[in-house]
Amino acid sequence: MFIVDDLLVRPFVGIVDTLHTLALNELYDVEAIEDELKENQLLYELGERPESEYEETRERLEAELELAREVHEDLASGRVEVKT
Repeated sequence: MFIVDDLLVRPFVGIVDTLHTLALNELYDVEAIEDELKENQLLYELGERPESEYEETRERLEAELELAREVHEDLASGRVEVKT
């Protein structure tokens, strides 16, 4: 039974774990969110975005950024993994 696990299950779990990590990195891209925050600030400063929209967008992006940083911290520490 252990041979079957080693030959069939573990490679599949490794592939799924790698795909899971890549998907989380794509969904929670810290640099992209930071760029959106900078763009939001710039549009507001140039007068192309009203203050209410700026504040709403900033709050949403800051929440996303906090979540993205937590996800990346969990990935780095190994706390996010695919269960078998």
